Amino acid sequence: MLKKTLILLSILAVAAFMLYSWYDKPLPEGVEGPEAELLADKMLKAVNFEAWDSTVAVKWSFYRGHDFLWDKKRDLVEVKWDDMRVLLNTNSQSGKAFQGGILLSGNEAIDALQMAWEYFTNDSFWLAAPFKARDPGTKRSIVKTEHGDALLVQYTSGGVTPGDSYLWLLNEDGLPVAWKLWVKIIPLGGMKFSWDGWQTYTTGARISSFHHGVVNVEVSGVELAMSAADLNNGHDPFAEM
Repeated sequence: MLKKTLILLSILAVAAFMLYSWYDKPLPEGVEGPEAELLADKMLKAVNFEAWDSTVAVKWSFYRGHDFLWDKKRDLVEVKWDDMRVLLNTNSQSGKAFQGGILLSGNEAIDALQMAWEYFTNDSFWLAAPFKARDPGTKRSIVKTEHGDALLVQYTSGGVTPGDSYLWLLNEDGLPVAWKLWVKIIPLGGMKFSWDGWQTYTTGARISSFHHGVVNVEVSGVELAMSAADLNNGHDPFAEM
């Protein structure tokens, strides 16, 4: 029995090593400079960055059961999951947390605020990553690939996991069709996810709703407006903060 177990473990170890060797790719080397910045300009124009920048409020749901109402101009977001509701200041990570409608305090409130911050940071990135190519703490470089020029955006600071890198694969118009990731939470470098389901929303910004990969990542119920109240039946969801 022990011999069979050792043989099985050996087979699994070899299979895991082969899988890792096959899928794990090194971070490509890019060239910074005017070419890379022009490619970034092309991508930002394709998604209509100016329209996104002027958009005040965004509402969406993430496939893991997280719902958001984000006031970009005031740096406030309402995050809901299960029976939790958190009103969060995205700059200070302070705010109020409710469970079943009851205001939390102490460590329970601290834990809920931290969880809401992590959900928001991850889930908003899947929603709006193309608009963040020139965020503070980023650097851009151009990478030559078999599919043409690709834009490598590296985050040296900010978010939950600074140091992550994303290689954007673009169509002729500069619209993202996929990206490859080198991120701390995924052990394999170069995992690829599509950027599909592009739609132009009321403010003019373009957003992708579906990402096909090892797992399928979907955002739904996307709405854009010029105030948070417009997405909340005329009421300001942050009035109680």
